[in-house]
Amino acid sequence: MPTAKEIRQKFLDFFEKKGHKIVPSAPIVLKDDPTLMFTNAGMNQFKEYFLGYKEPPYKRVADTQKCLRVSGKHNDLEEVGKDTYHHTMFEMLGNWSFGDYFKKEAIDWAWELLVKEYGMDPDRLYATVFEGDPSENLEADEEARKHWQKHLPDDRILYGNKKDNFWEMGATGPCGPSSEIHIDLRSNEERAKIPGSELVNKDHPEVIEIWNLVFIQNNRKEDGSLEKLPQRHVDTGMGLERLVRVLQGKKSNYDTDLFQPIIKELEIITGKKYGEDEATDVAFRVVADHLRAVSFAIADGQLPSNTGAGYVIRRILRRAIRYGYQFLGMDKPFIHMLVPVLSEMMGDVFPELRSQERLIMSVIKEEEQSFLRTLEQGLYLLKQMLAQSQDKVLPGAKAFELYDTYGFPPDLTALIASEEGYRVDMKGFEEEMAKQKARSKAATKQETGDWIVLREDDKEEFIGYDYTEADVKITKYRKVKTPKGEVYQLVFNLTPFYPEGGGQVGDRGVLLGADGEPVHIFDTKKENDLIIHLTKNLPRNLHQTFRAKVDKKARANAAAHHSATHLLHQALRHILGEHVQQKGSYVGPDKLRFDFSHFSKLTDEELKQVEDFVNTKIAKQLPLEEKRNMPYKEAVEKEGAMAFFGEKYGDTVRVIRFGDHAELCGGTHVDNTKDIWHFKILSESSVASGIRRIEAITADALKDYYQQADRQLQEVKKRLKNPPDVVNAVEHLTEEVRQLRKENEALRKDKAQMLLQNMKDEAKQIGPARFVARKTDLDQASIKELLFRNFGQTEDMVVLLATEDKEKGKAGLTLFISKPLTEKYGLDAGQIVREAAKLIHGGGGGQKFFATAGGKNPGGIPKALERAEKILKEKLS
Repeated sequence: MPTAKEIRQKFLDFFEKKGHKIVPSAPIVLKDDPTLMFTNAGMNQFKEYFLGYKEPPYKRVADTQKCLRVSGKHNDLEEVGKDTYHHTMFEMLGNWSFGDYFKKEAIDWAWELLVKEYGMDPDRLYATVFEGDPSENLEADEEARKHWQKHLPDDRILYGNKKDNFWEMGATGPCGPSSEIHIDLRSNEERAKIPGSELVNKDHPEVIEIWNLVFIQNNRKEDGSLEKLPQRHVDTGMGLERLVRVLQGKKSNYDTDLFQPIIKELEIITGKKYGEDEATDVAFRVVADHLRAVSFAIADGQLPSNTGAGYVIRRILRRAIRYGYQFLGMDKPFIHMLVPVLSEMMGDVFPELRSQERLIMSVIKEEEQSFLRTLEQGLYLLKQMLAQSQDKVLPGAKAFELYDTYGFPPDLTALIASEEGYRVDMKGFEEEMAKQKARSKAATKQETGDWIVLREDDKEEFIGYDYTEADVKITKYRKVKTPKGEVYQLVFNLTPFYPEGGGQVGDRGVLLGADGEPVHIFDTKKENDLIIHLTKNLPRNLHQTFRAKVDKKARANAAAHHSATHLLHQALRHILGEHVQQKGSYVGPDKLRFDFSHFSKLTDEELKQVEDFVNTKIAKQLPLEEKRNMPYKEAVEKEGAMAFFGEKYGDTVRVIRFGDHAELCGGTHVDNTKDIWHFKILSESSVASGIRRIEAITADALKDYYQQADRQLQEVKKRLKNPPDVVNAVEHLTEEVRQLRKENEALRKDKAQMLLQNMKDEAKQIGPARFVARKTDLDQASIKELLFRNFGQTEDMVVLLATEDKEKGKAGLTLFISKPLTEKYGLDAGQIVREAAKLIHGGGGGQKFFATAGGKNPGGIPKALERAEKILKEKLS
């Protein structure tokens, strides 16, 4: 039986023999593509070639691409693990032709590889071709059908509709018919009963698609119409997980050697067996699948967070934790223990797993610990919600709050509720979920118009390394409607504007026409190798020659911060060790932010050493050494330039060197380190387990910082009556404040003791309870401490204290009831205080034994105290 490793290699070797360049997988996390967060298909890294924005270096390419999908048909995150053949993270084997071969070769080679090389039974294979769509004047793909007829009988060449057999990159862009290859894995007896042709694309678990051949020959315009592309391309994708399942003769992807080592280790950790219980099996599959997705994302630099791609990774990981908690009985961190198994399995093909193993384990473990604490909080909150629910029904809004805030899925909430004799309003939950999805969709909705081409231009040239202004022409533009308003995207024939990338913000500046009319460029971005300039308005005359001028001051400050980031990286590796690697950065005119791998907080001494190291390099006035268009291998091996996992590099790269430290970098830099002026660290903090963050400033930002600090110092001196020694004066003042606070605390305790004595003297008997109601000028914290310290163990006390804030015109109520009274007589502090609060024009609530309220009518305090006493008498009569 072939191993997954052998199957993957055979694919690459086959296409290498067919003249394809084998290229490495692109990162699973996309950093410079505004249209995608993750690589979700093998073709993502080649979009710029399909769109015609860049000339491909090779006509034929093949690879294995790590991909991540958490939405779309069969890829909804909440469904993964429930069947045996869909995943979040998967490997996509693919071969591409950029204007070279087309349908004949793609089909013939697919057949040759599957049948002759892999040895698949040809009688079990089916092919689909596009049936056409008259509404769009699209004819059936008879060309592909003709090529398939060389290999398959007509009854196993099936027509497919537009949904299944017409591929589109997005709402606009390259598209074309596709031809899918399916295999029927059922037994001969089952195949005799129902032909496989009736089960293709019918979601049968044993009649599955294994390869999709896409023939890109059309372009979808913004108005929905189609046009022919000047060049035709081939884009194929075959999921490795399904292919291995077929070739290893397994019923499930999870039974292959891509997952079994993880599952076996999981059996040891949990003490449970895979294959004995369906609910437990789903949990095994969820954990095994999600481990891969999260590990690859972290290795490529994406940490779990509360926004963007980081939020997706956090959701995936939390789902795995929750399944382990709910179905595998794992209330302690365990998923991080599986990382070494994954690293051993896939580290040869994806070395980032091995080099980042410790970091991946550390980040996952910290997330596990955090979310398990959150689950405990959610369980506590759920029990409180159930206790407050009426008619034994938990409102849908409450169930949604648990889901949205604590990661509690509705099925877990419903299970716990049913155990307590309650049910969940699922209709209300779904309504809340629909509202959230609508809000999210509205917040990100964007309408992008077609490019309006003004002049043909092969390539937009970037000249920003050498110039900050230039004469340019607009080659094309389009309008984009967003929730924040309309913006225009302009493309020039050449540009000095640096587009956002590599952590550095995009340039801003101005576009000046012959008439002197300024068009402000507020940002510059890069999309599919196209540099796009963002403006709020268009020039009146689009066809004239413009002077494009970068904001030189902002550019210079960003460059200073970027060069300082390189020096900071060198300093950290020199002082802390070679394990330090960049994990993210922000470089702007205002500051720099640098995330790096390190497993402990930096000491004050280490921070000082880092600062001194960088400032020494600045003082040495090191000139910038730049090498452009250097072959990647030469840059890394001969120049010793640092490259980073999670970054996509081309065949040629740019090397930036200051002194003895070189990195691959496409950003802008100072000509000499003296231009940085000085370097100061503002903060050092933790981003995640094993990831630290330093924020620092240089150049004008640092000058502004020192000026602000000096102004503040002068103001402090002025307020202290200009003492000769400011530090000594502050220390003296601090000691005075400390003594006053000490005296104030003593007075507060005396006041509390007097209040306590007064309450004991004033307590009146109401049935089995001793009742006190009075005003006090103690603060809320002191009131709570007084009540619980002195009455927490009593059995018969009811105390209601009122406060008044005369400056703000507000009133407060605090009610304490001894727990035995709540249990025996059904007293509820929350209900009583809510009724009393109406008389101070407010509201409140809390627990049965302790509750508070606030209001806007201090004049109503006496009546509020009377109302509480009346309620108490009614309850205890």
